[in-house]
Parts: sequence; C-alpha cells; structure tokens
Amino acid sequence: MNKKIMISVITIFGIVFAAIMMKTSSDEGLTPLFNGQDLTGWRASENGDFRVENSAIVVRGNRAHLFSDREFKNFEFKCEIMTSPGSNSGLYFHTQYEESWPSRGYEVQVNTSHGDPVKNGSLWGVVRSFDPMANDNEWFTLEVTVDGKHVVTKVNGKVVVDYNELEGVTGGRRIDKGSFAIQAHDPKSVVRYRNIMVKELD
Repeated sequence: MNKKIMISVITIFGIVFAAIMMKTSSDEGLTPLFNGQDLTGWRASENGDFRVENSAIVVRGNRAHLFSDREFKNFEFKCEIMTSPGSNSGLYFHTQYEESWPSRGYEVQVNTSHGDPVKNGSLWGVVRSFDPMANDNEWFTLEVTVDGKHVVTKVNGKVVVDYNELEGVTGGRRIDKGSFAIQAHDPKSVVRYRNIMVKELD
C-alpha cells in the first residue's frame, strides 16, 4: 500500500469513527423502548393494525393507539419517523390505555402533508406549527423532552415547541405521568416509527 492510499484509508476511518462517536454521544443514556422485532412491551387499542416490518412499527388502518407498557414522568424521547403522502399520526405522552382517543396526556403531531394544517412537532391543541419540518417518504427525527412543566419538541434537531405548562391546569390534558401512545389516525394513513429510545430524567 503506497503512502497516498494509506493516508486516504486513515482519513476515511477517522471520519467514520468521528461519526460513530457523535451518534453515541448524542444518544448517550437513551435505551430502546421498542425492540425492533415485535410489539413486546406495547398494547394496541381498538384492534389496531400495528405491525413490525423491517425493524419499524408500521401504522395503518382504522383509528387506534399503541400504548407502551412503561410509564414515564420526566424524560428524553427520540425516534425516527417516515410519513407517506397525505398521512397523519401522533405521539402521545403522559397518557394511559383507553379503547378510544386518549383522554389523558399531550399529543405531539406527526403530519407532513395531511389536510390538518397543524404539522409535525406541534403540541396538538396547545402550540401549533403550520410549517412542516420534514418531507414525506424520508426518515426524520422527532425528539420530545419533558422536565417538570417544561416541554420541548424537535424535528431533525430544530426546536418546534418550547412550552411551559401554567400552574393550576386540570383535566386530562396536562403534565403528569404515563405511557407513550402511537396513533393510527385513519385508513388512508401509513406511518413508520423506528429506533424508539427514551431516557428517564430525575
């Protein structure tokens, strides 16, 4: 191997190593909430059609929700999502299993091109963004952090919501503790979720 080739190989290895270290650092402390093989640790409502294909949860069919068995209060959540054109979905947190629309918790909108004007990363019904931060048919990263009354959502690393819940909020739509739930919105929507990770905060 001549000197130029050796330098090129070393450079490539250096770039790859740096990329791996950056990913490891950014995901430090996050643990899988979905095993990438089956729906162990999750429970579907309303006979929902949730399936695992190519290490992703594929959401399709009639309205339903897929609830995590584990509950969280303060956390960092991260996953990758791909929407098909015209599709809608949502990610609930601080909710609990119900055979209907969840009456507890907040919903983070997952919608790039569906007719609903509220787009991905929004805190549905609370803080709305009308500008989609991702494209259909492409994987994008959704991050949600809850620390006390403070909620931050990010799409592809860009902050969409930075919200502090007011004191005295009552009813189900409030910061509390509970499960995550992935929403199947309607029969025309197909949405994929993968690399679902979470880290509990003190």
